[in-house]
Amino acid sequence: MKFFVRWLVTSIAVAAAVLLVPGFSVSGNALAAILAAAVIIGLVNATLGTVFKIGAIGCIIMTLGFFNLVINAGLLWISVWIVNNWLGWLGGAIVVDGKFWPYFWAAIVISIVSGILNWFVRTDEDE
Repeated sequence: MKFFVRWLVTSIAVAAAVLLVPGFSVSGNALAAILAAAVIIGLVNATLGTVFKIGAIGCIIMTLGFFNLVINAGLLWISVWIVNNWLGWLGGAIVVDGKFWPYFWAAIVISIVSGILNWFVRTDEDE
């Protein structure tokens, strides 16, 4: 149950990023692309995100945590690449116009929206 709630929250956050961030959009089957992106973002953050953040702990401390934003943008880039190249058979793709800034702002929107929604949505396993 907890997995599906988190997946739904991340899907809503990705949809919010698609709506709010210029240069970050979907093409084709939007629902499939957003749902696939939510799963991939969760997996990439759980695996590579931990490794990158441990490896860059010095930079994160020196920049008072702002380097986390750069890491999150990079993890989002990896997630979008996986969705577009490996999961293209779903019929949807995430289209990013630009190199760094759309990923940066989309990562911030996804973090804020998922943080707020996770705060409101509590599962029995959280307590």
